Amino acid sequence: MAKKDPMDMPVEERLKTLYQLQTTLSSIDEKRALRGELPLEVQDLEDEIEGLTTRIEKIQSEIKEYEMAINQKKGEIETAKASVERYKNQLNDVKNNREYDTLSKEIEFQSLEIELCNKKIKDAQIRIEEKKEELAKNQDIIEDRQQALEVKKGELDEIMEETRAEEDKLKAKVKDLEAKIEPRLLTSFKRIRKNARNGLGIVYVQRDACGGCFNKIPPQRQLDIKMHKKIIVCEYCGRIMIDPELAGVKVAVPGTEEKKTRKRAIRKTTKKAADEPQAPETEA
Repeated sequence: MAKKDPMDMPVEERLKTLYQLQTTLSSIDEKRALRGELPLEVQDLEDEIEGLTTRIEKIQSEIKEYEMAINQKKGEIETAKASVERYKNQLNDVKNNREYDTLSKEIEFQSLEIELCNKKIKDAQIRIEEKKEELAKNQDIIEDRQQALEVKKGELDEIMEETRAEEDKLKAKVKDLEAKIEPRLLTSFKRIRKNARNGLGIVYVQRDACGGCFNKIPPQRQLDIKMHKKIIVCEYCGRIMIDPELAGVKVAVPGTEEKKTRKRAIRKTTKKAADEPQAPETEA
């Protein structure tokens, strides 16, 4: 049997299918609402752990750089010490004061280089200690966050396990209903639903007002909605509107009970007045 083209469906059937899609999607939203803020909390923890991991890697890289700098300065110290020893030995063979002054200055310079390297090594060692403290602190934080993440993931998995089967059925129903709706109308509905605060893209008329924004609907527009001749949207919120009867919703007619009660009250008053004895007329 050939599949029915959604474009050939009457407006009434389109609206009915669209409303069924809305109720199914709302049911999925309710299932997801049971998870509360857990998905966001899990995501936040994962992002924080990722940031801490990057920070730890950076600290470890900085510690390695300081250690390499220390080794380099130690090498420079050894070179300077060797130069000092060489210059000192050369002092024994100087022939004039000029050579002596030159060698003395070189020895002084190399000695200053050794002092400078030792200072830089000391500074680097202090920085390494600071970085190690920072590293330990971040490792403690990341361990704490990982424990919290495991707990949150466990709670989320437990909730998802409870609702997964039913949610899968609802998703399958959504897919089936979407196939029955023309693409252009489905795209418009999804856009309206995305922009709506409560996720409702199609609503039924409630007490002469839009079921989405609760603005009053003129009588003629209500009549057009009941006729199911065309798809009508709310001029205030843009939601698609449907007749309550077509949506399968029973709406009580306002004022009916009040009229009945009032009628009974009038009857009781009339009967009571009839039963009361009338006062005799007096002559003037």
